[in-house]
Amino acid sequence: MPEQSVVPIDQILPNKLPLVALMGRPIFPGIFTPIMIGNPVDVKVIDNAVAGDGLIGLVMLLNETESPGIGDLYKVGTAAKIVKKINLPDGGVNIFISTLKRFKVKKTLHAANPIVAAVEYMEDEEDDTSEVKALTRALISEMKQISENNPLFSEEMRLNMINIDHPGKIADFIASILNIDKTEQQKILEVLNVRKRMEQVLVFIKKEQELLRIQKKIQKEINEKIEKSQRDYFLKEELKAIKSELGMTTDAKSSEYQRFKEKLETVKFEGEIKETVEQELEKFSLMDPNSAEFIVTRNYLDVISSLPWNPPVPEQLDLRKATDILEKDHYGLSDVKTRIVEYLAVRKLRRDMPSKDIPAGSIICLAGPPGVGKTSLGRSVARALGKQFFRFSVGGMRDEAEIKGHRRTYIGAMPGKIIQGLKIVKVKDPVFMIDEIDKMGASYQGDPSSALLEVLDPEQNNSFRDHYLDLPFDVSQIFFILTANTLDTIPSPLLDRMEIIQLPGYIDTEKLEIAKHYLIPKSLEKNGLRKNQVRHSQESLLHIANGYAREAGVRNFEKNLDKIHRKLAKVLVETGEAEEAAAAEQAARKKAGRNGPVRTAKAEEEKETKDGRTPDNVPRMAGGKFQVDKKLIETYLGKPIFPEDMIKRADRPGMSVGLAWTSMGGDTLVIEAISVPGKESFTLTGKMGDIMKESAAIALSYARKLALENYGLSGEWFEKHQIHLHIPEGATPKDGPSAGITMATALLSLMRNKTIASRTVMTGELSLTGQVLPIGGLKEKTIAARRNKAKHIIIPKQNLRDLDEIPEHVKKGIAFHPVDRFEEVLTLALPG
Repeated sequence: MPEQSVVPIDQILPNKLPLVALMGRPIFPGIFTPIMIGNPVDVKVIDNAVAGDGLIGLVMLLNETESPGIGDLYKVGTAAKIVKKINLPDGGVNIFISTLKRFKVKKTLHAANPIVAAVEYMEDEEDDTSEVKALTRALISEMKQISENNPLFSEEMRLNMINIDHPGKIADFIASILNIDKTEQQKILEVLNVRKRMEQVLVFIKKEQELLRIQKKIQKEINEKIEKSQRDYFLKEELKAIKSELGMTTDAKSSEYQRFKEKLETVKFEGEIKETVEQELEKFSLMDPNSAEFIVTRNYLDVISSLPWNPPVPEQLDLRKATDILEKDHYGLSDVKTRIVEYLAVRKLRRDMPSKDIPAGSIICLAGPPGVGKTSLGRSVARALGKQFFRFSVGGMRDEAEIKGHRRTYIGAMPGKIIQGLKIVKVKDPVFMIDEIDKMGASYQGDPSSALLEVLDPEQNNSFRDHYLDLPFDVSQIFFILTANTLDTIPSPLLDRMEIIQLPGYIDTEKLEIAKHYLIPKSLEKNGLRKNQVRHSQESLLHIANGYAREAGVRNFEKNLDKIHRKLAKVLVETGEAEEAAAAEQAARKKAGRNGPVRTAKAEEEKETKDGRTPDNVPRMAGGKFQVDKKLIETYLGKPIFPEDMIKRADRPGMSVGLAWTSMGGDTLVIEAISVPGKESFTLTGKMGDIMKESAAIALSYARKLALENYGLSGEWFEKHQIHLHIPEGATPKDGPSAGITMATALLSLMRNKTIASRTVMTGELSLTGQVLPIGGLKEKTIAARRNKAKHIIIPKQNLRDLDEIPEHVKKGIAFHPVDRFEEVLTLALPG
């Protein structure tokens, strides 16, 4: 650290000086300090100076370079006297200098090393004013604050600073010891006006004080944290000692270890599982609680100890009770209910059998359109079986680890959904519902559907191995219920492991029963209404089913009921508030001695209404019960979304009505065909898939053959006409072969200029030789035909076996016409 020079030097300074380039900071006048010189050229300059008058010029480098020239140096430097020189072993020298005065380079006498220049010495511009004195006191006062409790400032430096009597030298000394950038120091060196120099130095002192303040604040925070951690450590050690004296558990780790040990001792592990559990427990007991591996092992033992390893408790199986629960919770769905009761019967017979090779669980897939009750059915099944229920959805799932877990090597690893579910329900034989299994995807992270193969395979799932657990676990006693809207997107190996139960959509009469027994009570309770406050007529419920909720399920039906009940709740509250206000006014009038009826706005409106309706167009029955009728429905829900005229009909030549099967249930579709004069062509529109386009080509070929052979059309007619076949709802993709006979019928209707029989719909694949081939989804298609008010359905004869699966109330009022050949279709659809 430089010190203020106290060595008096009374010497005439020369006009030319050898210059030594400074790599670091500039050196101010009046300083006594050592300098290391390593450059051989500079060492030679020092030797020559010592041999002469001992004077050199110290100038800071503009740009650091190994061989500086005069152009690499600043123009202002400091003249210095070499007081002592010490030679160093590496060839360099250590010199002690006393700096004397500022100078400015006027002329270069030797531009390259050793650099010699003619110099002009610079005097301070002094202002003997009170302002300079005030600045001097301020500098000394502020530096005292900085130097206090600062080991970098020695007592000798503080004394030197106080003993300096020249304001300019005080500024120079302080600038040399402050932590200032070297370019800023050079600027201060070049300032000759003492007052301005002191002002600049005072600014840097203030900055230094701010830095010291921040530093102290940071140091204080660190010290507080250290003190707190030390205090906590000592308190914990004291607590350990106290607990040890009392015979209590000494720490959290020991408590965790004891808990895991007690839990795992209740399970009789064998083989690999026993060995792994014992190893993990021993490893956990030896671990440092502060290590990263400690948390990983703790979480692993927590999962193992939370799983239901022991055999399930013997169950009380009551077929009658289970049947009652299923009937109470859901209307219809006889196939599912029968299958559940069969499962219970088998369980009851196998309960006393010694064999353990037959899996106790079951795997059922409920397939059907949205809103038919697949998900809610899972909870009812669990309730009927008296088992715990766990549900998770795999819709959109793309990561195999969601099913089989992450390996423990990863940070944040956790078991898959199967093990997580077992950890939650804590029994070995729950009901697991896996929703939306048809909507899984695959990505670079794996294929979840492939991971489910092991879970759902009765031959493998008795030793299912989750990646996180990495131990065999028996999941064969789980009752798996899977749901899907369509089976087309489910991989065949996975589909092969399930028992498929189709849930068709509901017809209007079924929706009526569901609404009466399930939806209306649920909706009334949800909206704060009582059963005796609202009455729905059968006509009104059928109007909602046919006009506003014609889809396969009942989800929209329930939404519309909720909307009606919310509006009724609003009317009920407003009516109550009006009556309360009228009663309050009547009481006030009575108190004031004025009797007589209160003429409220509500009373006036009710008086003016002649048909007994309230201002909100809500009919009332005796006793204040709301009567929901067709008029009220249209008031609250608007005009029907599906009016009667939206029923699909073939009411002109070139039209026919077919039946389709989609993931949303059954549907009807209209086929339209027209012909216009022009060059022979066949155009298809309506977003048809490749299979449907092939069916259309077959339909045209066979219709053309029949037209030429049986109906008197000539080949010239086809050569001079363009035929256009279209399926409306062009934005909806359509595919499949089952519309073959429908398209052929529409084409022959066009060629014969004859309308097909009224309320007749059809479905069937057409071969090139005129055979009608079987189709799928007849039950769903029949329901769609019933919703479309159809009376006659033409079906392939090979689908007669499927009629037995359709409930009688769905088939009621519909005539089924099985056919083998397309000519039979024409006899029914285009008689004569």
